Amino acid sequence: MSKPKTSASLVLRGLRSALTIALGVLIGVFFMQRWLIYHPQPNKVPLPAGDHYQGLTEVKLTARDGVRSCAWYWPIAPSARSVLFLHGNAGDRSDRLGHLRKLHELGLNVMALDYRGYGGSEGSPSEQGLYLDAEAALEWLQRHADGPLVYLGESLGTGVAVELALQHPPQALILEAPYDTLAAVGRHHFPFLPVQWLLRDRFDSASKIAEIRSPLLVLHGERDTVVPLARGRALFDRANQPKRLRQVAKTGHNDLRARMEQTYYDEIGAWLAQHEVPTLRR
Repeated sequence: MSKPKTSASLVLRGLRSALTIALGVLIGVFFMQRWLIYHPQPNKVPLPAGDHYQGLTEVKLTARDGVRSCAWYWPIAPSARSVLFLHGNAGDRSDRLGHLRKLHELGLNVMALDYRGYGGSEGSPSEQGLYLDAEAALEWLQRHADGPLVYLGESLGTGVAVELALQHPPQALILEAPYDTLAAVGRHHFPFLPVQWLLRDRFDSASKIAEIRSPLLVLHGERDTVVPLARGRALFDRANQPKRLRQVAKTGHNDLRARMEQTYYDEIGAWLAQHEVPTLRR
């Protein structure tokens, strides 16, 4: 008669162990999530040498919460159109130097921000912190250039660009490998976890994009496994006209610009030329 009790006791003990392990995993993920989301390169970034980068200058910014961040500014002329570049979750602005040069060659004043924790900037990254850093970069840019503004967000930075566009409408918004919500991306990678409940930094662009009236250009690789094309399409479908989605065949997340080569910049140049309208911030 004792065997059923022993078996039931073993089952209960096993369930308790399984629940303890599951709870430990959830607690670990909750406290480590920013380590999973952000991959900053914290070292200071020197200005590149060579005539190719003449005019590129270092900029120091201070956000409203007092955190100081670093950026580069590469001017053409104060009245020229300016692009604020908001990079993805890994590396720093020096990893995008060739990209910045190509944007500059389009006749744009280029500002490239390193968020808190990245590229010599103080602090540690968080959703609200990135928003504050982008706002500080925009305020600096508005003081030093008076032409139309364009925001270019890359991957994680698309969420920053959308928030900034909601608060301070640009002439145009360009998003590379965007997502509707970070929770949706998280569910793609961790379908066995209750990501929606655990996530602290949400970057909910889906709830914001319908309020943005700036012309929107989206570029997304069809084979993107980091931020699947479905997530970019979900955001694009919610956006207002005018908008354009450029799906790039045989292209993933990290090789989009390399595979498109000059076509990437031709797309941007043509979109900006098509939407040559007075700046929305004056």
